[in-house]
Amino acid sequence: MKVKPDLNFWKLWNISFGFFGVQIAYALQSANISRIFSTLGADPHNLSYFWILPPLAGIIVQPIIGSASDKTWTRYGRRIPYLFIGSLVAILVMCLLPNAGSFGMVVSTAMIFGVVSLMFLDTSVNMAMQPFKMLVGDMVNEKQKGLAYSIQSFLCNAGSLMGYMFPFIFTWIGISNIAEKGTVPDSVIYSFYIGAAILMLCVIYTMLKVKEMPPKEFEAFHGITADEKKEKTDFLSLLKHAPKVFWTVGLVQFFSWAAFMYMWTYTNGAIADTVWNATSAQSEGYQEAGNWVGVLFAVQAIGSVVWAIVLPLFKSRKMGYSLSLVLGGIGFISTFFFHNQYLLFVSYLLIGCAWAAMLAMPFTILTNSISGKNMGAYLGLFNGTICLPQIAAALLGGGLLHLVSGRQVNMLVLAGVFLIIGACCVYFVKETVAHKEEKPEAVKN
Repeated sequence: MKVKPDLNFWKLWNISFGFFGVQIAYALQSANISRIFSTLGADPHNLSYFWILPPLAGIIVQPIIGSASDKTWTRYGRRIPYLFIGSLVAILVMCLLPNAGSFGMVVSTAMIFGVVSLMFLDTSVNMAMQPFKMLVGDMVNEKQKGLAYSIQSFLCNAGSLMGYMFPFIFTWIGISNIAEKGTVPDSVIYSFYIGAAILMLCVIYTMLKVKEMPPKEFEAFHGITADEKKEKTDFLSLLKHAPKVFWTVGLVQFFSWAAFMYMWTYTNGAIADTVWNATSAQSEGYQEAGNWVGVLFAVQAIGSVVWAIVLPLFKSRKMGYSLSLVLGGIGFISTFFFHNQYLLFVSYLLIGCAWAAMLAMPFTILTNSISGKNMGAYLGLFNGTICLPQIAAALLGGGLLHLVSGRQVNMLVLAGVFLIIGACCVYFVKETVAHKEEKPEAVKN
């Protein structure tokens, strides 16, 4: 088996650069969906149910995209065509979703329109996001994967930072942050428009700069034999023969992603209550809190960028992973005690540490443990460890909110407990390598 050469920094950068645009779309969705549906008239106890469709779509779409792209080859590559299609759909939906209340529909119809749009947005964003993870697994050797995923984490958080800040910036320059009952403020609508434009530019850049390996070269670098190419595999067989690390990292992922589902769902209502003393989604205080959510999530992204630089310095990957989740857990729990909007910066900087680890560590550990033949299919299936906890958290969210006295800030405390449990589960993970690589070739310029 040939050994994949080292790639220079800019090749590693280009492989992941499109993630920047995709993450802007994801950040706009994460920070504004609860705000949009609350503005349209949703009850806080039902908010989590609006979040079920996105991960449900992801758990279906991502394995299919991964498996299909394993068997695809076109003049543009095997992963990039799926990236392009997913991004195109995301761009269209980003122009429609924030207008859910602006088409003259009654509230119930506007909510149905919003839910369907949200499903298409999350499905398309997932479809565009997954190829970038696969490209690293396809093109980067084991020695450089940690660096490659750290670059991807940096670009992801930089995109998040921009997406989260858009509504706040647009309000600051004078665009209206309030709107008639049942409609979404212009500050949010324009944010989605700008995010769609940037996503389009990032996809064009990726298609121009990234050249995937031709099939023969890919097979040589990944040690895929003619017999292996003929093998028919299905998802159940892949899961049956998945390395143990797939399941142990998946356990960590369960608690981590359930925690962040509650952050996305309840942060707006939590800080509107604890900082602005606002409970009505129609109040000016609630909309101000909505803008501040973007600022806090941007602070989280800054924390993630900084922590992504620190993470490779840990000699023990598991130690870095576990500590990151503990810091994030402390950040979530601290939101209960902080009633000043600026003190919350501390909370979300700590939460950013967990996010940085969640973006880089699981995929580094997993891709080192699987061969190239079914890389896309396994990464698609691994997305289930992201989607399933979000689905479970969304289904249980309304009931848990009743149990914690209906205060949304208590759901953030619960999120912190989940992250600390996830940190303990890191020590069940035993890292493996699918095949040993010999000395790599010289650096390609």
